[in-house]
Amino acid sequence: MQRARLAVSRRARYLSGSAGSGAQDDTASKGTRMSSEDGQPLAHLGRIIPVASGKGGVGKSTVSVNLAIALAGRGHRVGIVDADLYGPSIPGMLGIDTAKPPAMTPEKKVIPATAHGVSVISMAMLTGDDKPAVLRGPMVTKYLQMFLTAVEWGTLDYLILDLPPGTGDTQLTLAQSFPMSGAVVVTTPQNVSLKITRRGIRMFEEVKIPILGIVENMSSFACPSCGTVTEVFSKGGGRRLSEDLAIPYLGSIPLDPAVVDSGDSGAPLVTTHPDSATAQAYGALADALDGAARGDQGLPVPFEWDWASGSGAPARGSGSGADTPVAMTQADARTLRIAWGDGQEQDIDVRDLRLACACAGCRDEDTGAPLLDPARVPLEVAPVTIWSVGNYGIGVAFSDGHGTGIYPYAKLRALAAAESEDV
Repeated sequence: MQRARLAVSRRARYLSGSAGSGAQDDTASKGTRMSSEDGQPLAHLGRIIPVASGKGGVGKSTVSVNLAIALAGRGHRVGIVDADLYGPSIPGMLGIDTAKPPAMTPEKKVIPATAHGVSVISMAMLTGDDKPAVLRGPMVTKYLQMFLTAVEWGTLDYLILDLPPGTGDTQLTLAQSFPMSGAVVVTTPQNVSLKITRRGIRMFEEVKIPILGIVENMSSFACPSCGTVTEVFSKGGGRRLSEDLAIPYLGSIPLDPAVVDSGDSGAPLVTTHPDSATAQAYGALADALDGAARGDQGLPVPFEWDWASGSGAPARGSGSGADTPVAMTQADARTLRIAWGDGQEQDIDVRDLRLACACAGCRDEDTGAPLLDPARVPLEVAPVTIWSVGNYGIGVAFSDGHGTGIYPYAKLRALAAAESEDV
């Protein structure tokens, strides 16, 4: 059994390219250039939906589990990635035995567990219940990538990502590495949760992941004996936040003691109490989400474009907005052409693109002052590969060996203004 767990762990290290090599993690040049391990698109994963919260303790994992089962109950093929590597809880909520490590296919892909009609992968399945996951940032990145690309998911309609709270490495890794259809944000009604939730929403906006909607969990408590409704955590905060930010409101989930019992027993409430008000609320949430996730804004992702041959160039997309690209082409060997959603077209000289790199090696992170000496950049420098970085930018590997920079679409659009000022 321990041997099986070690095999999966070695698999993650193999994917990281660091097994015994001491290789430095390079999210920009490796992690973001992923479609799948064999280079195929990730369409088989369906709509990738992160379920997030700014603050811990708001019941996000419970929402993830019951939402996934409600979607599966409506005929969808659903998977869950327990992306909270340090505090995995999904297997316990679904009654999955973590004493038994997952099997692997002959192609060395991990076979996910299945419970209540949903496929599941979690760090708890690799470590067991009592062993902590002691991981540095680079290995967190590689495990997350393994959970999406080296698991035998089959063909899914939805892949739910149960994120840890906050706006840290996990969120950034997934946003940079995979095309998200949109995020569901969970909050409780009180102000202390709403303020932190607002920050989490801003993070998703920065990385161009649409917010599909806000869910207010633990919205109210109805006494099972007398029926009196008590607003334990205040009232209506999630709806007010959605109105303030012009974000859809997906619904309210009441506080229900049966949720606790169901989660502890490994039999989620939507299966044990399908006629309860809480289960009906989860069903309404699934209905509101189903069809709302859109992946058609901007360029279709992921892509990895070989500049010299033109292979892998991004297909034309759709959308609107000044920093939403709808087409990216090679005007000539020295010019990247971008068509934007507002109808404007922009030509960027590829050497100017290299000089505009804002990575830590090219620009001071504290002052923003340039560190790169233009005289050291060859006049003939050109892209080797251009790849998508989530929904919000591109990464570029250049012929001078540099490939650690990320170019958010908003920054690329800003280059047009800078060029106008130079003229």
